[in-house]
Amino acid sequence: MKLFYQFPETWFGDCMPFGHGDEFFLYHQRDTRKPGPFGEPFGWDLATTSDFVNYKDCGVAVPRGTDEEQDQFIFAGSVFEAEGKFHIFYTGYNRDFPKQGKASQVLMHATSDDLYNWVKTDDKLTFVPQEGYDPDDWRDPFVVWDDERQEYLLILGGRKRGPKTKQSGRTVKFTSKDLQNWEFKGDFWAPGLYTMHEMPDLFKIGDWWYHIVTEYSDRSKMIYRMSKSLDGPWIAPKDDAFDGRAYYAGRSFELKGQRVLFGWVPTKEDDDDKNNFEWGGTFVPHEIYQREDGSLGVKIPDTIVEAFEEKRSIDDTVIEAPADGRESQAFAKDLGDVYYFEADVTFSKGTRSFGIRMMENPETEQSYQYIFQVMENRFVFEKNPNWPWPSCMNIGLERPIDLETEKTYHIQLIVDDTISVLYVDGVAMCSRMYEELGNQLSLFVTDGKMEVKNIKVSNTLKQ
Repeated sequence: MKLFYQFPETWFGDCMPFGHGDEFFLYHQRDTRKPGPFGEPFGWDLATTSDFVNYKDCGVAVPRGTDEEQDQFIFAGSVFEAEGKFHIFYTGYNRDFPKQGKASQVLMHATSDDLYNWVKTDDKLTFVPQEGYDPDDWRDPFVVWDDERQEYLLILGGRKRGPKTKQSGRTVKFTSKDLQNWEFKGDFWAPGLYTMHEMPDLFKIGDWWYHIVTEYSDRSKMIYRMSKSLDGPWIAPKDDAFDGRAYYAGRSFELKGQRVLFGWVPTKEDDDDKNNFEWGGTFVPHEIYQREDGSLGVKIPDTIVEAFEEKRSIDDTVIEAPADGRESQAFAKDLGDVYYFEADVTFSKGTRSFGIRMMENPETEQSYQYIFQVMENRFVFEKNPNWPWPSCMNIGLERPIDLETEKTYHIQLIVDDTISVLYVDGVAMCSRMYEELGNQLSLFVTDGKMEVKNIKVSNTLKQ
């Protein structure tokens, strides 16, 4: 049994989440990989869940158009309720149109009375590419209601015309009173940092607005900014991300006080650790919460932790390494393909690094690991040893974290087949592991001492 969602024989693409009643609705793209990413055109399919453990497949929600129509592919958009109906504004993409002198990406509209059956409209939408903007990078609309101005605000990702190397990516905005007539209001956020903004998201928690975008020209990841006003200024927190390179294109939705980020973990080319990540993969939810300073952290949804039964407690222990050396201790073996591990760790003064190893082979000493580099205030996913070089392409698989002596850190790890997800006090990082090196789970420390308490492990999911 697998935990994270991926419909059989397809790869999970961008998700447009919505919540209704007790269920989250996951409108998403399913790529067949025939022959590779974006091989066969796709529309939007739908799956629903109330616990992120059990999913109901609802099949095609918005079918793609023909090869001659604008929505040969249906790219990302926004699902929302307004004016007595459910609405979708989405991106219709036809890969053949540029050769015919037509824009490849055009924004389109569909409506529904029940969230399952959608009717495409022939509305001539007015949020078309503006003068000076690239008509082939104009996508992923997202709609919110601006209560202060009593109007709808639509943001989307775009860039200026010119070479793709120029970092002119930006979020632009339109406003409307009726969802029919939209007025262009210029750039919403144009930092000059990325070549393109994808999957923009906008929401408010308390006094703070949050703007999320996914970029593919700097660290190829999701980042966010925060502001007390929709007019900005948009502030970068110390850690402006939720995850690393292996978590992409997430949108969020709040249902009954729970705001969840719906991103996906990409596969690697040819399922090879040494190769680069590719588009599409497996859905993994992160639950978003607000810290005291207004910045955002993520955690495992409680329903996922609760889905692991028969959690076995392991006695508290201390792992101590000699000066200029490393010591490790095994905690579990033969856990299988799906398991959960948690512990509280505290390290002593002078400790250089500590970490957790998965799929460890005691004979060869090969493993995958998350290593916390204390002097650098970050943790990294890598293969150990990374030999022959490179045995794992892990560019972007690192996260910043303040590492303080004698502070207790709560570590939670989920492994699901080739996916591993580590959470540490609101900081997360997903990764892929393709080689079956061994079956041992251990912790280690370098140049210091580490106390490990409240240890629990489970490889049993509720049926």
